This record gives sequence, C-alpha cells and structure tokens, in this order.
Amino acid sequence: MKRRIFIKSLVGLAGAGLISGLYSWQIEPFWLEFVRLKMPVKHLPDELVGKTLMQISDMHVGDRFDWQFIIDSFEEAKTFAPDIVVYTGDFINKREDILEKDDLQTVFQHAVKGRLATIGVLGNHDYGRGWNEPEVAQKVISVLEKAGLKILRNESSEIVPGFNILGIDDYWATNFQPERVMPFHQPDAANIVLCHNPDACDLDIWAGYKGWILAGHTHGGQVKPPFLPPPVLPVKNKRYTAGHIDLADGRQLYINRALGHSFQVRFNVRPEITVFTLEKAV
Repeated sequence: MKRRIFIKSLVGLAGAGLISGLYSWQIEPFWLEFVRLKMPVKHLPDELVGKTLMQISDMHVGDRFDWQFIIDSFEEAKTFAPDIVVYTGDFINKREDILEKDDLQTVFQHAVKGRLATIGVLGNHDYGRGWNEPEVAQKVISVLEKAGLKILRNESSEIVPGFNILGIDDYWATNFQPERVMPFHQPDAANIVLCHNPDACDLDIWAGYKGWILAGHTHGGQVKPPFLPPPVLPVKNKRYTAGHIDLADGRQLYINRALGHSFQVRFNVRPEITVFTLEKAV
C-alpha cells in the first residue's frame, strides 16, 4: 500500500514538473503584460499633463525565440496611441548575422512610435560579442534610425520646450560617457533619463540630477520563485530587480522586465511594456 502511494506521488510530482516546464517555456514568455503607472515629473509643462510615455525594453531580436511575438506585441502596443515612446536597449541578441539576415529591420518595420517623439538608447547586446564591437552598434543604429527612432548616445533631446529626455550609452559597452550629458541637464526643466543598465545608478555620475531614470537589462531575472528573489540577476546591486525603486535622493528608478528574453523561459516574471501617464510632481 505504501509503495503504491509512493509511486502515485512520484507520478504526480513528475506531472506537475512537466506542466510547470511547459508553462515557463511556451506560455509565460509570450504572456505580455501592459503595466500602467503614473509618473510625477518636476516642472512638467502643462501641455504634457495626462500624456502617455511608453517604455519598451530588451527586445533581443535573434534566433533564441520566435520574434513574431515582438511584432505582435508592437501592434498591440500601438492601440494605446502613446505620445512618447522610449526604448531602453538590447534591440538584438549580440549576433551580427541577425543584422545581415535583416531580422531587426523586419521587426522594426512595425516599431511603436510616439506622437511627439520616439527615442532610444543602446544596451550591451547591441555592441555584439563581448559588448566590444562598436561597428555592430553602428549597424543597429542605422536600422533603427531608418525605422524612425532617435538613438541618444550620451545626448539630450528636447521633446517640447521645458521637457528633455537624456540618453546614456550602455554601462558595459565601449561608449559609456555620462559626463558628456549629465552635468548639462536643466534642473529647472522636466527631465527623464534613459540608461539601460541600472547599476549605473550607483556611480558618481549624476551631477545632482533629481528625477526619473528608466532602465531595463535585468529582465526581472526571468525566473522568480514565489516569495524569493530571482536566483540570477545580471547586476551588482541585487536590489535592482524590476519595477519602481525610490533611490531616496530625489531619483526614481523604474526597471522594465523586458519584452523579449535571452532564453525562452520565464516563471513569475511576465514580459512587460510599461505605459506611464505623465503628471506634475507635487
């Protein structure tokens, strides 16, 4: 009798494991969540109150998963009719042949664009193998610019008078030069910073900046056991998992969980597109 119960228990565990494996491989990686949040911004111009800013991050176009999911997600995101769209890096999965096969171009023919602006920064994967191939980054930029994105490389872009988006190039790659832009941010204007890797938040580079920083890179760990932190995070500061983090010095960090994935597995960390509603900070 005990042997029969033991065998039934093993079969039950094996079945549960199979179901969990199929779920984390075939369902959750393609179960997109649109996260809607308010974004209070200091000195926000009146004309932008109530406007939407959409953040899309970490597409990882490549051969690790069916990138038709990215196209389908873009088409769904367009129904929100965002005013501003920002992309926070890792457009490809570090393979130059993806560009040669025109995969990135095919996907970004469907890019989500903002009524006022469409801005992006690069991530480490956009710099090829070892994050050390600037010629790959330039090819990525060329494709994205033809698709209507403006890529900021340690630069600032004025969206409307009194509202700027600052873009810092990737922390791990070859063109991380925040000193070219951060000391020149306008404290009496509304500012938002795009920075792919949230570990950059812990560096002494911010020149007194007070405001929002939008990042990606972590994918939320992709796998997160219930009530426990993700076992794998590609950052030094393990506090930087996903979502909104108050840095307690006037800066507000938001880490997007990523639309794509390096490997086709997710558990308790659904892919995300974030839709912020802009409002004046009190």
